[in-house]
Amino acid sequence: MTLAFADTDTDAIDLFVISSDDLDQIPQGAQAWAQAQGFTGQLGRCITVPSAEGAISCALVGYGTAASRSRGRFHIGVAARKLPHGIYQIVSDLPAVDMEEAALGWLLETYRFDYYISPSAPAAMLVAPKGVDAVSLAIIAAGEAMTRDLINTPASDMGPYELEEAFRALAKDHDAEVNVILGDDLLSANFPMIHTVGRASTRAPRLLDMRWGTTGPKLTLVGKGVCFDTGGLNIKPGGSMGLMKKDMGGAATVMGLAHMIMGLGLPLQLRVLVPAVENGIDGNAFRPQDILTSRKGLTVEINNTDAEGRLVLADALTLSDEDEPDLVISMATLTGAARVAVGPDISPFFTDNDAHANALAKAANLVADPVWRLPFHTPYEAMIEPGIADLDNAPKGGFAGCITAALFLRRFVESPYMHFDVYGWNPSAAPARPKGGVGMGARAVLAALPELLDL
Repeated sequence: MTLAFADTDTDAIDLFVISSDDLDQIPQGAQAWAQAQGFTGQLGRCITVPSAEGAISCALVGYGTAASRSRGRFHIGVAARKLPHGIYQIVSDLPAVDMEEAALGWLLETYRFDYYISPSAPAAMLVAPKGVDAVSLAIIAAGEAMTRDLINTPASDMGPYELEEAFRALAKDHDAEVNVILGDDLLSANFPMIHTVGRASTRAPRLLDMRWGTTGPKLTLVGKGVCFDTGGLNIKPGGSMGLMKKDMGGAATVMGLAHMIMGLGLPLQLRVLVPAVENGIDGNAFRPQDILTSRKGLTVEINNTDAEGRLVLADALTLSDEDEPDLVISMATLTGAARVAVGPDISPFFTDNDAHANALAKAANLVADPVWRLPFHTPYEAMIEPGIADLDNAPKGGFAGCITAALFLRRFVESPYMHFDVYGWNPSAAPARPKGGVGMGARAVLAALPELLDL
């Protein structure tokens, strides 16, 4: 869906942002009405103030206290759904960072996934505030909307073929080149683990490869595109399988990020790799105790067919490395351990480069896209070495699951590397983030790229 600012400020309704400790900022003619409505600047509370004729003369949105604001983000954006449909303009004087967050939050709040139901009532629209880059914010919001749409679409309508179609449409929009390796051609092209994971499905596995830009540093994004994960022969219980349409959340996130990068015209050479598969169950499914040989030549003992994401990523990461990029970033809904560690709202990331970690953390704070660094803890390498093969795809014991998964992936990359273990799902509605698919880490990466790649 299209998320956009109002294209005119004609007859726009003034919107005042009022914090709990600054009630004197309520306009003189609205103070009595605000008091009668019990408005005290409560975070997210919205009211309209009537004119003598009964029209809306202005609107107020509560900004709470600094302490209450610290417990979330995009608080002003809720006005897009709480206020009556119309065009509004923020007239309060906010710091530039807060104004940009308010504007982006407003756009993201208007998102709804209503392809399978009657469309919801239209949201209120916002005039792009002065001083914000409205064009850039609209591009960023569009990338986030793409990510959400892809994750929210059920696997019946978002298998490897449909993900390829979305990938091709993205490339066409930005005049990028696409190459796809399909089905048994994966074997002849030496992507054995992508083929192995996807071969049991009636929907053929494939590797999607997009290139854009001819000058500047090389950035490669690799996204896990498991369109549905049954767990394979180590079949998931029903409660764990219910959200597996989102197991291509890494692919959806890198595609949304790619849209942002290309839409903003960043001066770099971008490559996007997505191994798109469905981990199914059939007579030719791969089995526990199988040993696979990867594109890199490393052997992998399969101790759980439900740890398939790292297998398809490994072959794609090996390919990414062959291009000698300046930075490789992988994003994947990889482990439940990451959720246990940081919950559903934070994107844990791994890197061996302290400068990159610091740049990303700083950027994440600026754009309200929380991340947290976890370690590539080298002493745990022994946990992923089974003795009978080079690597174990599912170490026993259950300790440090997201770290051992990240260490597994690092074995396939020699280039500068950063890995995100994202959730891709918002379990309950929050400002600018309805329940459902959500992008995680993409805006933080986008904001950090100038420092990560010396742009």
